[in-house]
Amino acid sequence: MTTSYLFTGGRILDAEAGTLRDGLDVLVSGDRIVAVGTALDIPADARTIDLAGRTLMPGLIDCHVHVVAETLDLWGNMTAPASLSALRSARVMTEALQRGFTTLRDLGGADYGLVRAVNEGLLDGPRLVICGKGLTTTGGHADLRPRTDDRPGLLSDRLGSMGLIVDGVDNVRAACRTMIKEGANFIKVMANGGVSSPNDPIHSIQYSREEILAMVEEAENAGLYVSAHVYTDQAIARCVELGVHSLEHCNLIEPETARLAAAKGCIAVPTLVAYDALAIEGEALGLGAAEFAKIEVVRSGGLRSLEVMRDAGLPMAFGSDLLGQLRKYHCMEFELLAKVLTPAEIIRSATTIGARLCRLEGQIGAVVAGAFADLLVVDGDPLADITLLQDDGAHIPTIMANGRLVKHLH
Repeated sequence: MTTSYLFTGGRILDAEAGTLRDGLDVLVSGDRIVAVGTALDIPADARTIDLAGRTLMPGLIDCHVHVVAETLDLWGNMTAPASLSALRSARVMTEALQRGFTTLRDLGGADYGLVRAVNEGLLDGPRLVICGKGLTTTGGHADLRPRTDDRPGLLSDRLGSMGLIVDGVDNVRAACRTMIKEGANFIKVMANGGVSSPNDPIHSIQYSREEILAMVEEAENAGLYVSAHVYTDQAIARCVELGVHSLEHCNLIEPETARLAAAKGCIAVPTLVAYDALAIEGEALGLGAAEFAKIEVVRSGGLRSLEVMRDAGLPMAFGSDLLGQLRKYHCMEFELLAKVLTPAEIIRSATTIGARLCRLEGQIGAVVAGAFADLLVVDGDPLADITLLQDDGAHIPTIMANGRLVKHLH
């Protein structure tokens, strides 16, 4: 039986316009918003939710997560039985949903089974947009093997593994086709060094031009795009030139490259909180001097990168990239973004821009007829006070995901 809800008596947040709209009701039936307006034709059995002046806004979208990274022991994630990994991932997802994130874009790890679990209602989780495994070169960002470990591969067939080691144009093509066949919505490439991997300095470039071009072609052949892990200006410019659409992190981007990326229609996904969280917890986690040095390089460039990308007109989607116990800092990303961006800009990054990157425009990130019923009731006006989206959902008494009430405090 289809359940209907009427949200009435509040203000509707228009994320694209950055305004609140008064006097409108929102009717939900099943998993969709069926009408937004006045004098709606309300089914007799519809459940009324009186907003009492509160704000009704679209569910939030986090465009950079790894739901299988339930612990910071990345090898432990990989060696866990698939059943355990799936249940741990479900917990990660439901925690994110309780913070108001109704869609998660997974950048390496999650598989089609987790997508189906949400779609079939097996778990009240955010909808998942996935890439399969992140593609890395031997010794690249997702290759976690120490120099003396010559065992082949990364246990990439395991749900808890975030990466796949693949070298050479033909192998890259085969890997992309496999990811797409297995339900990927985009392809992820490690196109720069990283913090969590042992053998690749931040400034290392990794894949050849020919290999990245092969990924871009395979993705485009399927109507999809490539997303790249990038920090340095050189790596970002190279990816933009080669046709990569989504630029993850971008901490060290320069104005000319940001303008080029904007002109090519790219979208960036800054993930500032990942580095602040590592800086806070690093000592307790046993990180050494080399890892701390890497963290500081990208952390120190983060806020400047927001200014550079904003001034260049490069759209930015909200991302967090927190692994394991660092997930408790999820909502700190709002606080960091607010040092540079306005609340309206931040909300757009976590709604309409995220929807574009997920290729779900008009379906998520907006309170409009025909969209999925992903809705948050907020105590106050987040356009005036972005901290209302912090504190793990404490200021969000009602959360609806896909037409299901997953939180409702009267």
